[in-house]
Amino acid sequence: MALPLFPCTLVGSYPQPDWLIDRERLKGRFPPRTRAKELWRVAPELLPEAQRDATRIAIADQERAGLDIIGDGETGRESYSNHFATALDGIDLDNPGEALDRSGEPVYVPRITGPIRRRHPVGLEGLAFLKANTDRPVKFTVPGPFTMSQQAQDDYYGSRVEAAMAYADAVNEEVRDLFAAGADVVQLDEPYMQARPEAAREYGLEALNRALAGISGQTCVHICFGYAALIHERPEGYSYLPELAGACCGQVSVETAQSHLDCSVLESLAGKDILLGVIDLSSNEVESVATVKERVRRALVHVPKERIVLAPDCGMKYLSREAAFGKLQAMVGAARELREELA
Repeated sequence: MALPLFPCTLVGSYPQPDWLIDRERLKGRFPPRTRAKELWRVAPELLPEAQRDATRIAIADQERAGLDIIGDGETGRESYSNHFATALDGIDLDNPGEALDRSGEPVYVPRITGPIRRRHPVGLEGLAFLKANTDRPVKFTVPGPFTMSQQAQDDYYGSRVEAAMAYADAVNEEVRDLFAAGADVVQLDEPYMQARPEAAREYGLEALNRALAGISGQTCVHICFGYAALIHERPEGYSYLPELAGACCGQVSVETAQSHLDCSVLESLAGKDILLGVIDLSSNEVESVATVKERVRRALVHVPKERIVLAPDCGMKYLSREAAFGKLQAMVGAARELREELA
């Protein structure tokens, strides 16, 4: 996978069209943990085709903006995690459980009633569609095992640790299949490592490394402060980040734009590539190229330029499509200027 200096990519989601999903209902809630079919505006019999059309739009926007690694924009998902978490055996879909979200509010979550197993691949069809619609390197996202264990009510294992390890085995099978099918990068989303640092220190890294065991492709772990449209206050720093130096992934995805992160913490991840969040997702205001370049330069003091990949802070699903596209253009513009200046 030959890439230029400062390659550009999405973290995960891209805005879904208004004709596909009820964006007003989406904005009024945290990402669903159980299925939320009421969000779709298209009749069930037409939904798969509509989701494919929306994915084509997301791919085309990324290519027009100049991204180097292309994702599907998660346009066929209700959230980053529920598409996978609700596709596993051992989950009672008809009788959801309840757990506290990272905001402290109770939400419906998958209820574990039996052994968690992956009966069949979940993302292979989506990956095949992505690869058929771009000739650039591709990236695919999967929810991480620790985060899924925190977003579930366990009525079977009696131990969050055992549940997390069962999720890890299912994720490992999925990641292996994705690489075998031609994914260039597979990312595991682990936002709850930041939200629940004590539990993450107890068994989160073990679960993550179990999910990545024996994987030889380029893997990334995304850890963040939550969607900016829903969680407005940002802490000064990560409660769980240096620990990921011990993760079996090649890349770690962090947000630095909205939080104004002290990038010296990135020195603790020496040897990892950094997927550097340089796009603020708290508003639809499009940054200037100069602003994005300054965000990159703050990290360059602590991370070799060859180890930096540029990305938004997190998923872009809550932005307008126009703003998201403009922000991607600014990011690519910054990358191009920095390549010339630092070559």
